[in-house]
Amino acid sequence: MPASLNGRLVVAISSRALFDFEEENHLFEGSDDRAYMALQQQKLDEPAKPGVAFSLVRKLLAFNTPEQSRVEVVILSRNDPVSGMRVFRSAHHYGLPIERGVFTRGESPWRYLRPLQAHLFLSANDADVRSALAVGVPAARVLPHAARAAEGHPNEVRIAFDGDAVLFSDEAEQVYQQGGLEAFQAHEVALARQPLPDGPFKPLLEALHVLQQAEAQGTTGGMRLRTALVTARGAPAHERAIRTLMNWGIDVHEALFLGGLPKGEFLREFEPDFFFDDQAGHVENAAPHVPSGHVAAGVTNAPKG
Repeated sequence: MPASLNGRLVVAISSRALFDFEEENHLFEGSDDRAYMALQQQKLDEPAKPGVAFSLVRKLLAFNTPEQSRVEVVILSRNDPVSGMRVFRSAHHYGLPIERGVFTRGESPWRYLRPLQAHLFLSANDADVRSALAVGVPAARVLPHAARAAEGHPNEVRIAFDGDAVLFSDEAEQVYQQGGLEAFQAHEVALARQPLPDGPFKPLLEALHVLQQAEAQGTTGGMRLRTALVTARGAPAHERAIRTLMNWGIDVHEALFLGGLPKGEFLREFEPDFFFDDQAGHVENAAPHVPSGHVAAGVTNAPKG
């Protein structure tokens, strides 16, 4: 039978999100791709250092057991095929069982997300992330300068999500932008029992829920998953968020309703392997503490003018 990714959580990731290619990227962005290729070939036997999303990928792949493969990671990169050799060698060096990759030498690779049926795309390229979101793929722009994940939970994947415009639609955020905090809270109280529409990252949360079910059955080789909702919402607007998750039949382990407080230090205590938020200010506040990605969705990321 032909190979299939059906039934797996599929993560597509750029080489720069998985590994630290910042030195090499200076040449790549300078349009001198031959110099970039030469440098990567020169470093072919030198494993690249782990990048911002390395911990997330390594732990998700650990959910695979000899009996069942639950997670597939595919490299989806603007790199050239020669540089792709170094990516695969680096993955092998760290024991990451990654066997699939697409390398497009400067062209946007986002179109390949559809045949992959990816549940997540991580890239340092903003245009590629926006293109992925536009076709319904959960995607985030990785901040290469963000902190690396803590090492205190080696057998537990920890993922933190913002709510509005990430897990949920930006419906409530639009009300806030137009009418301010008072209008936002009144709107959310009035609609407290009405679930929020789906946001761009609901498909990822659903796929993670499948992993949680496997964990509950004791079939994940000892790997665990812990999720958190980290939102600027506070009471009384908290209720609609909780009821929406209840309506979906999905639990999160922790919910932080911060009422507008900066998220960074709270995330530092949660120690996620990755944090997703639609507001650039929140992502920049989190980046010194935890691996972070910007979800360019919703009204706050709409083109100006």
